[in-house]
Amino acid sequence: MNEAIRELQPKEVWNKFADLNAVPRPSKKEERVIEFMLNFGKSLNLETFKDHVGNVIIRKPASKGMEDRITVTLQSHLDMVHQKNNDTVFDFENQGIEMFIQEDWVKAKGTTLGADNGMGVAAIMALLQSSEITHPAIEALFTIDEETGMTGAMGLEGGVLKGDILLNLDTEEDDELDIGCAGGIDVTATRSYNEKTVPRATTAYSITVNGLKGGHSGIEIHKGLGNANKIMNRILYTVSNSFMLRISEIDGGSLRNAIPRESIGKIVILKTQSEAFENTIKELTQTIQKELNVIEPNLKVTLDAIKLPKAVMGLGAQERLLQGIYAAHNGVYAMSAAIPDLVETSNNVARVLVKNGKAKVGCLTRSSVDSAKTDLSNALKSTFELARFDVEFSGTYPGWTPNANSKILKVAEEKYIALFGEKPKVAACHAGLECGILGQNYPEMDMISFGPTILGAHSPDERVSISSVQKFWKFLLNILEDIPKK
Repeated sequence: MNEAIRELQPKEVWNKFADLNAVPRPSKKEERVIEFMLNFGKSLNLETFKDHVGNVIIRKPASKGMEDRITVTLQSHLDMVHQKNNDTVFDFENQGIEMFIQEDWVKAKGTTLGADNGMGVAAIMALLQSSEITHPAIEALFTIDEETGMTGAMGLEGGVLKGDILLNLDTEEDDELDIGCAGGIDVTATRSYNEKTVPRATTAYSITVNGLKGGHSGIEIHKGLGNANKIMNRILYTVSNSFMLRISEIDGGSLRNAIPRESIGKIVILKTQSEAFENTIKELTQTIQKELNVIEPNLKVTLDAIKLPKAVMGLGAQERLLQGIYAAHNGVYAMSAAIPDLVETSNNVARVLVKNGKAKVGCLTRSSVDSAKTDLSNALKSTFELARFDVEFSGTYPGWTPNANSKILKVAEEKYIALFGEKPKVAACHAGLECGILGQNYPEMDMISFGPTILGAHSPDERVSISSVQKFWKFLLNILEDIPKK
C-alpha cells in the first residue's frame, strides 16, 4: 500500500514521507523519530545534533556559487496528532501509518495521516539529501511536541540557530503565505463529586454521539462543525429536565487541538420512563441532525441498553456539570477587525471526562490578540467556577505578529506570481504556528510560513493533495534559488 506512495512525484519528497510515516511519532513520545532524524543527518555526513529538549538541528553548506547568500533555517515539527476511527484497530506507538491513494489525495487507513507536519519534514529531508538542488546554506530545525504544547519551540534557546531567514513549512493551503498566527492557552476545569448509590427501579443506557467530521480546532473552527461534547451535553441537559436521569460516566473527545468527533455517556433512568425516554432521545436526535445536516450529514446518536453501573453522580454535581458545559463558549468568539475573514478568538471544548468521582473539562482557547485570549479564558474560568470547578491555565504560547514589510515575503510573493500567474493570499492563520515562539529568542529573524494543501488535519479524514505537493516543492526550490545576498 505504501509502496505506491513512493512512486508519486516528486519521488524524493514522497519517499522521505513514506520513510517518516514508518516511524511512530506521537507527541511527547518522539524518542524513535528523534533517533531516526539524528541517524539520517549523520548518514549524510552533515553537522547533526540534538538540543537539550530534543529538537534536532542539521546543517548543510551552500551549493557552489550560493555561498554569499543569507543562511536559511527550514523548520517543521516531528510529532503528529494521533486520531483514529472507533472501528479501526491501530497501535500508534508501535505501527507505521498505512497510506493509500484516492484520486488526487493521499490518505491513511482509518487514522490521521501525519501530513501535518510530515510533508514539511519530508521536503526538508529531500533538500538535505540532494546533491543537485541549488540552495544557500541550510539549517534544518525539526522541533518536537508541537501538537500538545509547543514545548520544543519553547525550549529552543537563543544563539543555537544561525539562519537570518526562517521558512516554516506548516501552512495547509498551497496558495497562502502566512505571516502571523494565533496564540493559545489551555483552560482545564476539574472537580470532585460524591458518588451515589444507583436509584432503585432504574435501567441503564449508553448514549453514543459519533459520525462527526472532527478536524483542526484552529484552522476549521469557523466551519461550524459539530462538537461531540457539546452535543452530548445538550442531550443530557435537555433530557434531565423531563426525566429522572442520573449520569454514571461521560467520555468525550481526546486531544485539545482536535474538534471532538465522539462522546459516550452512561446513564440510568427510571424503568417506568424508558419508553418515553427513548422516544425523546429519538426526537431530539432528529432535531440536532436537522440543524447540522449540511455540515455534519453523518452525525449519529445511538442508544444501547447496558448493565446497571455501580454508582452515579450526586444530583447537585450533575446539575452544575451540565450547566457549566452548556454555558461554556465553543467555536468562534470574535472575528478580526484588522484582517478580513480571520478568526481572532475561539474556544474548543475539547475533552470531557466524568468517572469515579472526578470530572474534568479541557478547553483550548486561541487568539491573535493576547488581551482577547485572556478575556475569553477568564470568561471560561468564571463559567466553570460558578459550577464549582477548580480552573487552571497552562500551556500558554504567544501569537506571531504579522510583518507586512518582510523581505522574504516579497521574494516569495514575486516567485509565486512568476510561477503560477496569480497573487498568493498573504494572511495570518488561526492555528498555532511555532514562529511566534521562535521569534521570542530570535526577534530579528525574518519569517514566513507556507506548505501544500492538507484537509481534515487532526482527524482520520486528513488528506494531502498530490498535485499540491508538486506545486509546493516547485515553489520551495524557486525561493531557495533566489535568497538575497548577505
